[in-house]
Amino acid sequence: MKSSRGFSLIELLIVVAVIGIIAAIAVPNLVQSKKAANEASAISSVRNLTTAEITYASTVGAGLFGTLAQMQTAGFIDNVLGGGSKDGYTFSVTASGATSFTVTAVPQTPGTTGERGFYSDQTGVIRYTTNGSAPNSGSPAIGSAAGGGGS
Repeated sequence: MKSSRGFSLIELLIVVAVIGIIAAIAVPNLVQSKKAANEASAISSVRNLTTAEITYASTVGAGLFGTLAQMQTAGFIDNVLGGGSKDGYTFSVTASGATSFTVTAVPQTPGTTGERGFYSDQTGVIRYTTNGSAPNSGSPAIGSAAGGGGS
């Protein structure tokens, strides 16, 4: 009688089926985790840009708010953020002289790189939208009762 070594076809099919089930469960969680990480990075970057604007205006800007390029040149933000794109989000800064500025972050591919868009201005309050569009000063603030809380 000949002894055989290895796995039968049935055993291999069962292993492949189990791996497929595990992958079907794990992949959506992985995608959600990536979106959540991108959003957390965007919130942090909006906070950094807001702080950089205020610091820029009170130092080298001589009372005037600056653009992404100006803040990057002055060393208040890094080259990645100064390029306007980071972790699946596009950042823009609009400065209105010494009176105001806005910082917006929107997902490059809404629903894939992130769900929410973020906004801040000279008040330092970070606001958001849930559909990935650009928020404004009337959007709910992160952590407010209207916004459902959380960051």
